[in-house]
Amino acid sequence: MKKKHEKESFDSALKVQEGIPQPPVLNETAVTRFKRTRKQLPSVEAFMEGILNFNRTLFSQAITLVESALPEHQALAQEIIARCLPHAGKSVRLGVTGVPGAGKSTFIEALGTYLTGNGHKLAVLAIDPSSSRSKGSILGDKTRMEGLSTHPNAFIRPSPSAGSLGGVARKTRETIIICEAAGFDTIIVETVGVGQSEIAVHSMVDFFLLLMISGAGDELQGIKRGIMEMADAIAVNKADGDNKSRAQIACTQIKNALHLFPLPESGWSPPAITCSSLMGDGIPGVWDTITEYIRFTQTNGYFRLKRQQQSKQIMIDSIDQRLHDHFYLNPEIKTALRQIEHKMLADQVTPYQAAAQLLELYFRAMGK
Repeated sequence: MKKKHEKESFDSALKVQEGIPQPPVLNETAVTRFKRTRKQLPSVEAFMEGILNFNRTLFSQAITLVESALPEHQALAQEIIARCLPHAGKSVRLGVTGVPGAGKSTFIEALGTYLTGNGHKLAVLAIDPSSSRSKGSILGDKTRMEGLSTHPNAFIRPSPSAGSLGGVARKTRETIIICEAAGFDTIIVETVGVGQSEIAVHSMVDFFLLLMISGAGDELQGIKRGIMEMADAIAVNKADGDNKSRAQIACTQIKNALHLFPLPESGWSPPAITCSSLMGDGIPGVWDTITEYIRFTQTNGYFRLKRQQQSKQIMIDSIDQRLHDHFYLNPEIKTALRQIEHKMLADQVTPYQAAAQLLELYFRAMGK
């Protein structure tokens, strides 16, 4: 009886295995829905109505178009940005940078909570570092700023640097315009905090804040003189508990170092202050410093001059990007690039000769 039961189970199992159909490689329903969705993008008018009335879905979708590399998305994004320009330019653009571990995200959440609590509408654009190996990015700022991300008057958008700070800078500038058109009166751009990202962010903001901490040696070597010279204010963060006295000493040392620097073009003498993002101490003072700077530079005309210089830089960067894309997308260059690259790697031509040959071919193709 037992053997018969075992045989029935064995036969039943075989039948189940034989009857399993192989699943399709693609979900045809999902593919059809994806294709239909791509074709049914809202019109420019719909996007503009959504942005100006802050429909969060359309607003976020417009930023996604800006970040997209697809030509049809870029064409639509540029039209949206052009329509947003008359409604933009009325915000305070703030850049925040600092060494890893300075508490940039915690500081931005503390400042953002203070601002939204005082009736401001805040957008945070965080440039998230991408892996140079996998090209992946954590995009964790919404997790780190959990309290601020749920506030109705706050919007947080992490963007991967993806190894191209120039590309991120262009897309961030365009996102700023969309945010301003949507009614955000304060825009915070958080940098990766490494290398050239500070320069990229400095070129798109009104006020550049450098966050420092005591005990890291930065107060003695001034991190990098170039970064300190770019800063409109320096805040020593984590000035709480047992670290409060050390933060005060670090702040005094920074003030002494700042006196050695020449006065910047704005005529503003950058102050050094202490704050605690964790406790909220000094955060109102940081905002008072920012608003005082804005009033100072608007009075002496530097605020408008800097915005004009930034517009000029945007134009130059845009030309550089378009020429770069046009060169590498040229069919003749695509073909010749592999051949000349092979010769260069075989030491038949130098890198300079290879570049000269490709440029000569490109100019000839343009003259046809």
